[in-house]
Amino acid sequence: MSRVAYVNGVYQPHGQAVIHVEDRGFQFADGVYEVVSVLGGKLLDFQGHMKRLARSLGELGIANPHNEATWLELHRQLVAENALEDGMVYLQVTRGNPGDRDFA
Repeated sequence: MSRVAYVNGVYQPHGQAVIHVEDRGFQFADGVYEVVSVLGGKLLDFQGHMKRLARSLGELGIANPHNEATWLELHRQLVAENALEDGMVYLQVTRGNPGDRDFA
């Protein structure tokens, strides 16, 4: 079974998932990640991860692209799409590609 990723609002085969080369997470590690464990098809301590995600994004001044209910829906969909019983959902939110960089 092939793996499914969710990148920039689209579920797609893991091997086809890409980010832009100018994404600040790729270039400068300007982002936040959380890893939610899955045991028996259930997300473990999801609320705790979402609290830490919100706090970390706030400290970096990165907008949280989703509310907790939407994050939960996305995580559950990834667990279902990947038929994941025991494993992890790796979540990364970056500042993205804010446009041209000015080094002046």
